[in-house]
Amino acid sequence: MPLFRVILFALTGLVFGSFLTVVIHRVPRKESIVLPGSACPGCGVPIRPWDNIPVLSYLLLRGRCRHCGVRISPQYPLVEALTGALFAGAAIVFHRFPVAALVAPFLGLMVAVAFIDARHRVIPNRIVFPSLILFAAAVVGVALAAGGLSLATAGLGLLAYAGVLFVIALLFPGGMGMGDVKLAALIGLVLGALGWRYVGVAAMLGVLAGGAGAVVALARGGSRKDTMPFGPYMAGAAVLAALFAPHLVRWYPGLGG
Repeated sequence: MPLFRVILFALTGLVFGSFLTVVIHRVPRKESIVLPGSACPGCGVPIRPWDNIPVLSYLLLRGRCRHCGVRISPQYPLVEALTGALFAGAAIVFHRFPVAALVAPFLGLMVAVAFIDARHRVIPNRIVFPSLILFAAAVVGVALAAGGLSLATAGLGLLAYAGVLFVIALLFPGGMGMGDVKLAALIGLVLGALGWRYVGVAAMLGVLAGGAGAVVALARGGSRKDTMPFGPYMAGAAVLAALFAPHLVRWYPGLGG
């Protein structure tokens, strides 16, 4: 794998991660992700371009605003760094450039969904619906122009993953939300385009992680009636499946169905 390609993806991921920090902050508040530009949450002074370089600016400013000195949340560089790493991972794992270019932003989007759902207990339609349209179009484009993706399993993956969660949401309204169903549709679409085993691994890991999270919450004094966001577990499982599904299936064949 050419080092230049990995570096290119990583740098692109850092920039995309910077955009995702805006999405994570503004979308749950129903604010525009375009205007106004980024500003200090303390004093409101617009952030200048040289103070908005992903990760680097945060380190140089020691996590504080240049103007008022208010501390800036470490969530910003964390999201940027994590997204950059996931973009690099996509470049390493997927040798076909178009496929890697499709998977990379999907992985970054999973980071945003996980942070939003963990904090606000919601998976916004403003993220999921446009993403479904854009990734559906991208899957079709890449499959027809470059190959390496399956349109059939993309559609079936969407229906299978979202369909199962939809039934669960109907049977147990308090345990599964429609936001989770819509997220499952997106995950099933993208991972299904890669192959059935990716969807199988994502679904299995999501269930296992969600179950473990529920056990931990109960052990820490939580109630069975408390709502627990399932989106972060689904998103994390989708990331692991995208990057490691073939290896996990070889280790435990039952994951791939």
